[in-house]
Amino acid sequence: MSKKGDWAYYLRKHTSTVKASVQDERELLSLAATVPFDDRYRQSADLSDLSPYLMRDFLHDIGSELLAEARELDIETLGRRMNVVGGPSEMAFPKNVGLLFFNEQPEGFFPATQIDVVYFPDGAGGDHFEEKIFKGPLGRITRDALGYINRNYLKEGVTKHADRPQAERFWNFPLAAIEEAVVNAVYHRSYEIREPIEIRIDGQELVVLSFPGPDRSIRLQDLQAGKAVCRRYRNRRIGEFLKELDLTEGRSTGVPKILRVMKANASPEPIFETDDDRSYFVIRLPVHEGFLVDTAAVAEVTPEVTPEMLRLLGALEGEMGRVDLMAALGLQDEKHFREHYQQNAIQQGLIEMTIPDKPRSRLQKYRLTVLGQRVLAIKNMH
Repeated sequence: MSKKGDWAYYLRKHTSTVKASVQDERELLSLAATVPFDDRYRQSADLSDLSPYLMRDFLHDIGSELLAEARELDIETLGRRMNVVGGPSEMAFPKNVGLLFFNEQPEGFFPATQIDVVYFPDGAGGDHFEEKIFKGPLGRITRDALGYINRNYLKEGVTKHADRPQAERFWNFPLAAIEEAVVNAVYHRSYEIREPIEIRIDGQELVVLSFPGPDRSIRLQDLQAGKAVCRRYRNRRIGEFLKELDLTEGRSTGVPKILRVMKANASPEPIFETDDDRSYFVIRLPVHEGFLVDTAAVAEVTPEVTPEMLRLLGALEGEMGRVDLMAALGLQDEKHFREHYQQNAIQQGLIEMTIPDKPRSRLQKYRLTVLGQRVLAIKNMH
């Protein structure tokens, strides 16, 4: 500061601190304006905020040769080798990306750095919901949230066809599509906005919400068609670390993969939403139609579905005769089977005869109806 009260920019040149020239100022301002948030220094943190244990775990997970010498390196040297530390040696700072991946509580520096998984068993308008919040290093919470969803909310359905032996198998939501949607949110959300990533699940869809929306260079119609190519990346460094963990390819392949995986599962097309201001981004993955239920029909039938009938639905594979069905259920009393299993299920429209005109035919077999398949799918989901 001069006696006249003027101020100036200073910078490091080699080992000296010098006053910046006009040209230097322009370059500095230009660089400051273009350095992505995740690659900036965090001057409110110090190197002790980086965990060498998390850094070594990451190197182990990706099979890096740097792991062999990591234990012998101090945190600054290791951080510089991994490009998560910057600045001169006398004033080194962790970068934002380093704190996001290698600090046990990154939400202390970036509030709302978390993934919320919310399940609505009675639909979004119901009174009950289950919530699980994941906090911690980005790589860990991404994997943990996906694993939690996979274990608790993904179900496989089976449709059996009378005209062929092969059953049709499908998932309510294909895991690969969920992975791409969640990783996309982790990759492209802003860590300056105090809003978490939210994953909402009910019987109709799985929704991934993040803030803000996609870059303005991307047209929504191109995104829906799987033809969008991002020209600017909000968090290029975060993308690099996610790529190392095999969580993303980082080549604008996420949306096309979601479209491809949903189609392969015979699911409805995903829906991408944002507003004109690109203030948010929503990816909706509709549930497979095999898990949708005609609400009116099920409301009428479900109260009459007994445990015996549910056992029958679960045992019925393709087309089966009475003897085979009784054997599959472990029953020996034909009258008990007929009164408590077979006839009730037929009356409720859950199973049907293959030769309805000849009920007593020795060739008679039974198979699930569409309603029976749906009721069984509901049982499997719960």
